[in-house]
Amino acid sequence: MEFDFLAPVDTEILDFISGLSSQQLGSKIVLHTEKQFPDVNKIKIALIGVLENRGSNISISEVNLIAARKELYGLYPGNWDASIADLGDILAGNTVEDTYFALRKVASALIKKKIIPIIIGGSQDLTYALYRAYDDLEQMVNLVAIDSKFDFGKESEEVSATSYLTKIIIDEPNNLFNYCNIGYQTYYNSQEEIDLIEKLFFDGYRLGEVSNNISISEPVFRDADLVSLDLNSVKSADSGNFVSFSPNGFNGKEICSLSRYAGISDKVSLFGIFNHNNSVQESAIIAQIIWYFIEGFHYRSNEYPFGSRENYLKYIVPLEEEELVFYKSNKTDRWWIEIPFISNGNNKLKRNTLLPCSYEEYLAACNQELPERWWKAQRKNII
Repeated sequence: MEFDFLAPVDTEILDFISGLSSQQLGSKIVLHTEKQFPDVNKIKIALIGVLENRGSNISISEVNLIAARKELYGLYPGNWDASIADLGDILAGNTVEDTYFALRKVASALIKKKIIPIIIGGSQDLTYALYRAYDDLEQMVNLVAIDSKFDFGKESEEVSATSYLTKIIIDEPNNLFNYCNIGYQTYYNSQEEIDLIEKLFFDGYRLGEVSNNISISEPVFRDADLVSLDLNSVKSADSGNFVSFSPNGFNGKEICSLSRYAGISDKVSLFGIFNHNNSVQESAIIAQIIWYFIEGFHYRSNEYPFGSRENYLKYIVPLEEEELVFYKSNKTDRWWIEIPFISNGNNKLKRNTLLPCSYEEYLAACNQELPERWWKAQRKNII
């Protein structure tokens, strides 16, 4: 059984929860203890710690999530009705590959049961194991990384927190349809890496772009399956990370907004937070990021791809060589653009697909500007 990989929640946490009021989050969740394991058929969201840090280049070897859990369980929930469980921790295996295997199996089993795992790492190379969890589901994966770096490495290099993306791109079976980075800082990434993102028709949004208009990231999350958040993308003044100091990055409010967008996306089925340094200071931002993700989850509207297209207004925009088809939801006023199925091509997507977009992209198309998001998706679909 996959869940045999999970160790129970630390008794220190149980003692802490027993002292909380009945209104606090810790009193409202189900816990994996020595005596019982939560009934996975009754939960919607599962918290899992992964105590694996060997992929990190920082000297802190042991991952300790006690402070983060205490901080989270001491918060008060919103008007939530989804049942949440803390399934405990995946301990570091004899090798990093052992940990990847355990995490992949656990994440895959939960996704199949329509449960959303929230993973608290360890190092960010665990994203590779989460990506591999989709292998059993036979679907293309859209990965979004909230990160100051792209995390490319040499082909021959061991997988690490700073090189896992290369492994995801070159490893078979290749199920990655799109990768999008939110918040990269140019001076941390070589020009070759930035060019490579363009060549692969992937997306990258600079920190300044997103900070100036946070809502540009909403369509990105709406199309994501897996979201990987590197805590180094938050500036140290707001995160409390003074081990690997970063003067620039998202502030606390912005990172929580991004987390809420991830939670509100009908498609996101896996969320991971990585690269913290076990400090008590950082536990506050980790707890609030998770809180906002769960808050967003409660505002999901189950629109495309789950609903029918009857509740949408269809807009057809004729361009010189193309006819673009947009859909607008009557329920939430969100926009999508159609990627047509090319009958004689080698399509990665097996049917007409709707791609999330913004109202601004619709207005640009009305001015005869082809949306870059649509063009990249078209290219990726037929390559």
